[in-house]
Amino acid sequence: MHTFCQRFCIAAVLTALSSQTMAMPDTPPADSLLVVAPGAQPVRVSDQFKFTEGPAVDKRGNVYFTDQPNDKIWKWDTDGRLTMFMDKTGRSNGLYFDKKGALLACADEKNELWSIDPKTKKVTVLVTDLGGKKLNGPNDLWVDPKGNIYFTDPLYPREYWDRKTSELDGQKVYFLAKGAKQPVVVDGDLQQPNGIVGTPDGKHLFVADIRARKTYKYRINPDGSLGDRQLFVSQGSDGMTLDAQGNLYLTGQGVTVYDPVGRKLGNIPVPSRWVG
Repeated sequence: MHTFCQRFCIAAVLTALSSQTMAMPDTPPADSLLVVAPGAQPVRVSDQFKFTEGPAVDKRGNVYFTDQPNDKIWKWDTDGRLTMFMDKTGRSNGLYFDKKGALLACADEKNELWSIDPKTKKVTVLVTDLGGKKLNGPNDLWVDPKGNIYFTDPLYPREYWDRKTSELDGQKVYFLAKGAKQPVVVDGDLQQPNGIVGTPDGKHLFVADIRARKTYKYRINPDGSLGDRQLFVSQGSDGMTLDAQGNLYLTGQGVTVYDPVGRKLGNIPVPSRWVG
C-alpha cells in the first residue's frame, strides 16, 4: 500500500523542486496538525530535477521517484543517499512496488504499463494498448492485495507524442487482473482521473478527478469491479496516500489531510508551487 511515509515524504519534499519558493501567508505551520511530529518541517533534498512524480517505497524503505520530463527514476535510500536508479524509463510517471518487489511504472512515452526488475533493470511491458488503441497516458496506479492493478488514464498531451488527441472515448479508471493482458474500464464517468490509492484490506479505492476537483471513494467488489461510488471530498489531487489510521492525504497546493470520514484535518504547506 501507499503508507503516509511511503508516499507523502517524497511527494512533499521532492515534487516541483525546480519551482521557486513562495510565501504561504495565513497558513499554519506543518506541525500544527496532529498527524505531523512536533517541530517537523519539509526538508529539501535536492533541486536538480525538472518535475518529480510517482514516489514509491521498497520493503527496505528506499524511496524511488521519477523526474518525468528528464525520463529518469531516482532512488533516495535509507542512509539519505540520492542516486539515479534508471535512465530511459519510458517517461515513467506514477510508480508502485508489487509484492514480489518489482517496480511498476506508468510509462507514458508509448502509453504503457511496465514492470521493472530492480536488480537487473529488465523491463516487462504489461499493457501496450486497449483493443489496438493507445491509452491516453497511464498516470498513477495501485496494486491490490491480490496483485491486481488499478490505474488512471488521463490525457495530458506530450510534446514527444506523434498524436495530440485521444484514440479513446474518454479519460477513465482501469482494472488489470493479475496475469491479464488487457485492462477493463471500472469507471468511465470522470473528467480527468489522476491520483489513486486503495485501502490495505483491498475493500475500498479512492480516485481523484483532478479537473472536476473531486475525490471519490468506491467499494471494491470480489471480481475487481467498483461499486457504491461516493463523493469523499470536493478536492482533486495529483497524487494521494493513506496513513495507518486511514487518513487521506491529497497533493496539490501543499498536502491536505482528511480523516477517514472526510473531515479536513488541515494542510501541510510545502515551499514549492505544486506537490505531485
